[in-house]
Amino acid sequence: MIAITPIPAFNDNYLWLIDNGCDAVVVDPGDAQPVERYLKQHGLNLAAILVTHHHGDHTGGIGQLKQSYPCHVYGPANESIPHVDTACNEGDTVQISPLALKFDVLEVPGHTAGHIAYFAAATVAHKNLLFCGDTVFSGGCGRLFEGTPLQMWQSMQKLMALPDDTLIHPAHEYTLSNLTFAQAVEPNNADLLQYKQQVASWREENRPSLPARLELEKRINPFMRIKEQTVIAAAEQRLNRSNLDESEVFGVIRHWKDSF
Repeated sequence: MIAITPIPAFNDNYLWLIDNGCDAVVVDPGDAQPVERYLKQHGLNLAAILVTHHHGDHTGGIGQLKQSYPCHVYGPANESIPHVDTACNEGDTVQISPLALKFDVLEVPGHTAGHIAYFAAATVAHKNLLFCGDTVFSGGCGRLFEGTPLQMWQSMQKLMALPDDTLIHPAHEYTLSNLTFAQAVEPNNADLLQYKQQVASWREENRPSLPARLELEKRINPFMRIKEQTVIAAAEQRLNRSNLDESEVFGVIRHWKDSF
């Protein structure tokens, strides 16, 4: 059976580790030490590393891990990341043979120009799984450091087209603060209020709020709800202008979140 564990790092990062009891894959290891500690405690071999984008809190531990384990590193073809063995583009497949896992690579620019995500379709061993770095968070999305609102909205729609039961594994525990902002956008969203209460309870117990279910995100995440009249109205009121197209709505909401 496949186990998926969020290894905490820095202030709010999760380094997602996937294992079958013998071999493991880690996603975006910004820090090697907590990963090595977990591997040793559980007697696991690191078979592969999946990297979504070039930021240091996602890549900083790769070199040390490669020195300690004979692992293969997969990363985005359109970004310069040291130690990457296989550069991945949209439509490529990443096969992790020791774990019988197969990931489809999705290009999701916006947070960075070459950002990618990894999607594993459901098999007997696991559910639909998405490892998306900083593209989408529960209740939110990544800042636009290198991309445009249109690019990020297109990336969001690509992820929204995945099966509704997909479990989303973002790289940060930002959920509660994201939901506070989402309430400012849609104060009357009952699903959002209920979810925020649940997340607050989890966080009081120091439990992760992740992974998130795509179907729920479509109901509570304003960056997936750009076509909803409530979100459009909030953007129009914020900008004091009407007849915005979808990318403009997205840009207004993202800019609002940046200063929230």
